[in-house]
Amino acid sequence: MSAPANAQIRVPVAIVGAGPVGVTAANLLGTYGIATLLVDRANEIIDYPRAIGIDDESLRTFQSVGLADDVLADAIQNVPLKMIDAKGHCLADMHPTGRDSGWFKRNIFMQPLAEKTLRTGVERFTHVRAEWGLELRVVEPADDSVTLTLAGADGRAVTVVADWVVAADGGRSTIRTQLGIPLDGATHPRKWVVIDCGNDPVDAPYTALHCDPRRPYVCARLPYDHRRWEFMLYPGEDAEEMLAPERVRDLLGQHVPDPAAIEVIRARVYTHHSRIARRFVQGRVVLVGDAAHLMPPWAGQGMNTGIRDVTNLCWKLAAIVRGDATPALLHTYEQERRAHAQAMIDLSTTLGRILSPTNQTLAHVRNWLLRAASAAPPVKQWILEMRFKAQPHYQSTLVTGEPLGCPIPTLGRMFPQPTVETEDGLRLALDDVLGPWFAIIGFNCDPLAGLNADQSAALAALGAVVVRVVESRAGERRRRQPCVDPDTVVVEDADNALRTWFGARKQQVVLLRPDRYVAVLARVETFGAEATMFARHLTEGAPL
Repeated sequence: MSAPANAQIRVPVAIVGAGPVGVTAANLLGTYGIATLLVDRANEIIDYPRAIGIDDESLRTFQSVGLADDVLADAIQNVPLKMIDAKGHCLADMHPTGRDSGWFKRNIFMQPLAEKTLRTGVERFTHVRAEWGLELRVVEPADDSVTLTLAGADGRAVTVVADWVVAADGGRSTIRTQLGIPLDGATHPRKWVVIDCGNDPVDAPYTALHCDPRRPYVCARLPYDHRRWEFMLYPGEDAEEMLAPERVRDLLGQHVPDPAAIEVIRARVYTHHSRIARRFVQGRVVLVGDAAHLMPPWAGQGMNTGIRDVTNLCWKLAAIVRGDATPALLHTYEQERRAHAQAMIDLSTTLGRILSPTNQTLAHVRNWLLRAASAAPPVKQWILEMRFKAQPHYQSTLVTGEPLGCPIPTLGRMFPQPTVETEDGLRLALDDVLGPWFAIIGFNCDPLAGLNADQSAALAALGAVVVRVVESRAGERRRRQPCVDPDTVVVEDADNALRTWFGARKQQVVLLRPDRYVAVLARVETFGAEATMFARHLTEGAPL
């Protein structure tokens, strides 16, 4: 679709920037039924990969909009990350096998193919409109709206008036700049040459951080016979000169037998940043992705952190636009996302510091410490399963208090996604039963039992799917027990994972937010009161 010259468009939500974060936001808002405009200055998808890793949390988001399998069709799943010394010895092997969220934690993809899949997904929604080739020139916030002035290379001028604006316009964000929001942090002094190649001759089916003090580098297998190389530049090395074909071949020639046989698709020089916006929300404008935070690539968390941003944000925007929540809800986005984004920046920066020493003595000490750590079984397991990667723990007004007697902190953390079995014998991932909005789950109980009329009305306003989980092979007598709500979905705990989860917490019922974080955890006797407080806080701004 192409807006005519001098068009004026009014829309509840406008998203500026159609990279993977912006287009994921458009799919989420489309799934929630919100009229949305997605704009990008480019007419085509950038044809070279930037991000190469998708984690389990991002795949769970793609699952929520029905696109996870399509994205994975062009990805390599369950890829290890190794740290290797100058002699080729493995210092640390990170190969997490747990699938708590229903997906593998490290997956390698081609960003242009994933973006194509996500853009195709947007086309499913008649209420989501995409405009390509329009560059943002001016953003003008007002108390009740935001006006965007856009211009096309063909001379078109388009004005957009949006109730809310999502700034997904990258690290050089025009919106962030015009709003005067500073980026705090540092820019790293060393630059890196990134080379994407075809005809991959290397038998290394993993991502490797080569801690070689002679020249630290990264080597990563990509789908479809591609490989990425990243080499650190030394002070005094000219970045443009290092991109000359002969210098690129020289860099590759130190690691492959015949660099001339490799198809060099593209070579670029990158500068790394560890920065975060001082504010994520200003009025009716919200920063997401690289517009809100920048980090080195070593933990593979740049794009994934942005996907977490919009997963947290979009259901809140949808609730506000629908009139189901007060605008104050938007401020919980910054409360919840900023600390975790900073944690991902710190992790990425730390991994870069481990990778990049060029002093032989420092490199030797680093190698000794990593080997010693890996020799201790608990530490080795901690590294293997990547437990050093901080999981989001949202502490805001959108979770109730931790219940008495619960031995494991749970509120504000992501709920697992095991396999369940439906009444007709289908084995499904839990989220495919819960749907995209709020969900109430009771284990071995009817979660709505004992609610009074006021509590029932408050919870009905949430529009939550209600699920009763029974134990695996519980038998027809237990499966057929009547529920207060005749629309309650009954499923079996196919892998006994939910029995373990609820049993460890000594509780029976949860209320899950649309982003699958636990908002309420309670015994069935107290759930009605707890969940009603949450529902009224959401819809009326009442205190918890």
